[in-house]
Amino acid sequence: MLWKDKKVLVGVTGSIASYKACELIRHFQKKGAEVRVTATPSALEFVGKLTFKALTGEEVLSDWRDGKTGLEHIFWARWPDVFVIAPASANTIAKLRIGLTDNFLTSLALAYEKPIVIAPAMNTKMYKNPATKENISVLKERGHLFVEPAEGELACGEEGEGKLANIEDIETVALYTVLPKPLKGKKVLVTAGGTREHFDPIRYISNASSGQMGYALAKMAYALGGDVILISAPTCLKTPYGVKRIDVVSAIDMYEAVLKYLPEVDVIIMNAAVADFRPKTFSKEKLKKAKESPVVELETNPDILKTIGEKKREDQILIGFAAESSNLIENAKDKLKRKKLDVIVGNLLDVFSKETHKGIILFKDGKMVEIPPMDKESSALFILESIFL
Repeated sequence: MLWKDKKVLVGVTGSIASYKACELIRHFQKKGAEVRVTATPSALEFVGKLTFKALTGEEVLSDWRDGKTGLEHIFWARWPDVFVIAPASANTIAKLRIGLTDNFLTSLALAYEKPIVIAPAMNTKMYKNPATKENISVLKERGHLFVEPAEGELACGEEGEGKLANIEDIETVALYTVLPKPLKGKKVLVTAGGTREHFDPIRYISNASSGQMGYALAKMAYALGGDVILISAPTCLKTPYGVKRIDVVSAIDMYEAVLKYLPEVDVIIMNAAVADFRPKTFSKEKLKKAKESPVVELETNPDILKTIGEKKREDQILIGFAAESSNLIENAKDKLKRKKLDVIVGNLLDVFSKETHKGIILFKDGKMVEIPPMDKESSALFILESIFL
């Protein structure tokens, strides 16, 4: 699991969004992390200690005098791989800025020597107040990472920025803090999803691709330090935090988008399931039912991967994918050579639209790495670390 053997400390401050910290805790636990909680006295007015203790199995410390020695804020500061404060109130952000230590959480934060992940949640006027903006700016200069709040309806009934960020986004920034940065300073292009080839406004042919692996690769490329562009065919997936997404529909759309961004990127990860064929004609009107079945003539789509292999610079790294029904290694090796790839990731068709992934990684120098069965995010990280570390 992605967070296996990792320790996450969740700090909860006084906000109506405090209840969402319970969801964040479970999110980390489901991905394998060990979690502890520290909560300010104000936070415990919203969610009690017993709730957090029931979720984590650990004592929840609030006052700096809590614990047996009075030094727990020092010991806890040494424990986690990452410290996440979510939600972070305007009050706590101000305290962090000036180093005030009037509760366990702020005392621990002052003793914590690594970047803190901070997810603000407050009324939009409080968030946009110059004092809060200045406090956030100073904390960013010190190296702390902020997960910007979302826009929407707030507890007070107003609309605007101030809602706690999406749980998945908070986890992505936390992951960014614990992983190495082999892709720092590099621009990474990732393609994902299955293209749709329409023959009328609502009917199309496509591939059975959920886009999950491509989105996982984009997320992990960001967490490893990359500046990521995701070119996505239609999916129901949320854009990974920190990733620039370009939406396309057809193979032609993807071909044009990839060629547009190709000159400016360092790494190209072609995970999309691009349709090999498209209807020869397109009807602007919906085709009506007829007594005889219609005949849809097909023509060949451009081979995006082959084109990139021919056009890419020597210093660009091209990673392709091969989904095969049989003879995986043999077919992957052939595709690696024909398409002039640097690396190819191969898997059998049984991983399509599944939550888990397994396969192989083949390098142009002949090296092969087996990908053991694991969830797709863990597999995406395994693939990128195998290539770049």
